[in-house]
Amino acid sequence: MIRKLTTLGLLLAAVTTPVSASPDNPVSYEAWRHWKVVGEAQLSWLFFDVYRSQLLTPQGTYTLSSDVSPHPVALRIQYQRDISRTQLLEATLDQWEKMGVDKETRNQWIARLYDVFPDIEEGQQLIYVSDGASGYFYYLTDEKPLQAVGRINDKALNDGFLGIWLAPNSQYPKLRAQLIGMNR
Repeated sequence: MIRKLTTLGLLLAAVTTPVSASPDNPVSYEAWRHWKVVGEAQLSWLFFDVYRSQLLTPQGTYTLSSDVSPHPVALRIQYQRDISRTQLLEATLDQWEKMGVDKETRNQWIARLYDVFPDIEEGQQLIYVSDGASGYFYYLTDEKPLQAVGRINDKALNDGFLGIWLAPNSQYPKLRAQLIGMNR
């Protein structure tokens, strides 16, 4: 259970998309870094802090819609524990299964994320920046500048990934409410 929660924490480190992003022109770190925070949340399990997450948008608001990414968003997750790539991938699969994503789709999506997710150490960040249809993963450590580590160019996977935190059927409804600004 701790392992799955730790893996989920890695997933939540992601950040969403900038307004000027397009498949051929990803948003730079400088662009989305200045977006306004919509909400912040802390994922803890028992006495263990797993990660701190933020949802950012250009205007600082999140539009509720049947589409979890109806506009540019950035999901930034700062990990408070070490989490391996394997743990992160397992937690992602577990969340998608609980959300009702069929097994074939889950397996296709996780295969695409295998080379994207790094091993994470305490204090490092995983950021997902999305334009609403596609997005880029960034990885930030104390030792290295922001690095682009992968791209999602599939609307269904983009929404599936962000849905772990933003969909109404998220397994963490209180965390979702905090991220999308419902607890202000």
